[in-house]
Amino acid sequence: MSMASGDLTQGLPLFELPSLAVRLPVPDIAPWREGNAGIPGVWSQAAEEAGPHLVVSTLVHGNEISGALLASRWLREGVRPRRGRLTFVFANLAAFDLFDAADPTASRFVDEDMNRLWSPSALAGGRRSAELERVRALLPVVRQADVLLDLHSMLWPSDPLFLAGTGLEARSLGRLVGTPPLVVGDDGHAAGLRMIDHPRFAQEGARGLLLEAGPHWQPETLAQMEVAAARLLRLLGMAEEGAPIAPDAWPAPGRVARVTRTVTAATGSFAFLRDYRGGEVIARRNTLIALDGEAEIRTPHDDCLLVMPSPRVMRGHTAVRLARFEG
Repeated sequence: MSMASGDLTQGLPLFELPSLAVRLPVPDIAPWREGNAGIPGVWSQAAEEAGPHLVVSTLVHGNEISGALLASRWLREGVRPRRGRLTFVFANLAAFDLFDAADPTASRFVDEDMNRLWSPSALAGGRRSAELERVRALLPVVRQADVLLDLHSMLWPSDPLFLAGTGLEARSLGRLVGTPPLVVGDDGHAAGLRMIDHPRFAQEGARGLLLEAGPHWQPETLAQMEVAAARLLRLLGMAEEGAPIAPDAWPAPGRVARVTRTVTAATGSFAFLRDYRGGEVIARRNTLIALDGEAEIRTPHDDCLLVMPSPRVMRGHTAVRLARFEG
C-alpha cells in the first residue's frame, strides 16, 4: 500500500461516547459483602443432592453493575440450587466502591483490568496490584467451578452475545441456552487471559461462558442477564421448583461463530472507516473497515461478523474480532 505521509485518519469519523445515562440503581451488596465461603464477596450455597458447581461472577469490572443487581436480588429472594452448588462472586469490590453514577466509566478498575490477569504466570509472579491480589484470592473458587457464567455489559453499541473462549463444550452449552442467540469462540486478548480463559476451563467437563448482555446501566441488559442465567440453571438441572427467576421459555438453539482474526491496535491512531455496530455482518471479503497507522484492516472472508468493535482503542488493546459463522 502506498500512501502519502501524515495523519492517515484525517477525514475519518470521530466517534463520541454513547449515552452514559445510568438507568439502574446502584446495587446494595452490603448483606453479601462479607461472604460465607471464607473470601469477601463470595456467597456459596450447596444442595443435598450432588450436582455441578455453577459460579456466577459479577463486578469483574467495578462499573458493570447489572450482574451485581441480579446476584444480590437472587440472594435476597432465596434462590438456591436444587442440586449441586451455586456460588455468586462480587469480584472487584475495590473498584465497585469507587462507582459514581455521575462518572460511570471511571471505576472499571483500580490499577488494571481484572479480566486480563488469569494466566498462571501472572498469578504466580511477584507483581502486585489491587486487581492481581483480588484475582489470587478468588482463584480457589474458579478452580472449583464446573461451569462459570461471567456477567458483563458493554460501552459501545453491540448485540448481546456469549464469549466461549477456545472451549468446544462451552460453545455447545451457550448454544443450548439460546439467549442471546450468538456464541463466539475466540482466543482471547493479546493483553492477557480472561477468567473464562483460565486453564480450569480447558479441562474436560469444565465450561466457562462470558455473557456480554447489552449496554452498561440499562434495564434491558439486566433482563437479558436474568433470562440467560435462569435458563442455564434449568439446563444444569439446578433450578428449584417455583424459584423466583425468569420464566421458563425456551428459544431455538443459538448460532456459533469462530473468531478468525483478533485485531489488536498496533498504533495510537487506529480508526474505523464508519460507525460499525457489534453483530454487524460484512458481506464481502477484503472489505476495508479500518486503518491502523498505515496498515489496512480488511475482512478476511465473506459474511464476516464484527465482534464488539471499539471505536476508541488504545495501542495494544483489542479493536475488533472478526469471526466466521459455523454451520
